[in-house]
Amino acid sequence: MTRNRPRSAARRRAWIRRTLLLLCLLTPQVQAAELLLSTAGDTSALQRFGNALAAARPADRVRIVALNEIPPLDQIPATTRLILFGHAALAWRLDSPTGPPTLMLQVSKTQAREALGERQPANFSMLWQDPAPRRQLRLLKHLLPNVTRVGVLHHPHSEFLIDELRQTASGLGLEIVAQSWPDTRDNQPLIRVLGVSDVLLAVADDDLYNPLTAKTLLLTSYGQQHALIGPSAGFVRAGSLASTYGDQDDWLATLDQLLDQAPAQWPAGTYSNTFKVLGNPQVARALGITLPSDAELARHLAQGDTP
Repeated sequence: MTRNRPRSAARRRAWIRRTLLLLCLLTPQVQAAELLLSTAGDTSALQRFGNALAAARPADRVRIVALNEIPPLDQIPATTRLILFGHAALAWRLDSPTGPPTLMLQVSKTQAREALGERQPANFSMLWQDPAPRRQLRLLKHLLPNVTRVGVLHHPHSEFLIDELRQTASGLGLEIVAQSWPDTRDNQPLIRVLGVSDVLLAVADDDLYNPLTAKTLLLTSYGQQHALIGPSAGFVRAGSLASTYGDQDDWLATLDQLLDQAPAQWPAGTYSNTFKVLGNPQVARALGITLPSDAELARHLAQGDTP
């Protein structure tokens, strides 16, 4: 028995080596790629993002090129990953039926729906600019635990967002009260939804939530002691109570994970994998709401987060 032990150990080591070699052969190897970043207009604002992406992925080649200087898409190698920013760049990309795998940023679901309709191009992924609905509703519920009816204004072209919100809200014990607002010069729909809800949740629709409508939305909501949640960090600075959002670091982390995958595995659309929270303490005090720190809110929401 003693003489067989060294031989058995050698066989085990040989078997482990063969197994490891087989696993290496079967595991897809991520190859270095050219990452081509572009947007409509001036590309200088992309430089910081491109530098950060290059630092995160030193094996890849990161280039920033103006849209009008990009070669015909069918001439770009399949190993290239096209990373575009903004809805104008989305429209440009959709003009070509073929092209390299593409990741789109800084586009809302409403803008994408208008550009894409029901189409879903292959090897094409949208990184939604919208805050994830579940995160927004969990934030709302944490700050206002006694509310049950959530008012949501929508334009005809953003009405499709209501179904996703209702599915998410039902699991949190919340009811979505939807109200169409086709003409923002008429504030009666806003007054109507405030009258039948406890809080107002903003969706990412620039036709409804913009500098021209901000004053009417905020003054009317707070006049009826209703908090406004979302739709962005910018709107929180303008006067809404709080919102989740993704910054450059969050989108870089999400991009890094997607670029490690084969384009065929990319989701058709995704929210940032990580996020931050911004609250407005002055608004919270005016409404008598206890507002934890941004970091504390982010930690709470990150527990069990499923965007």
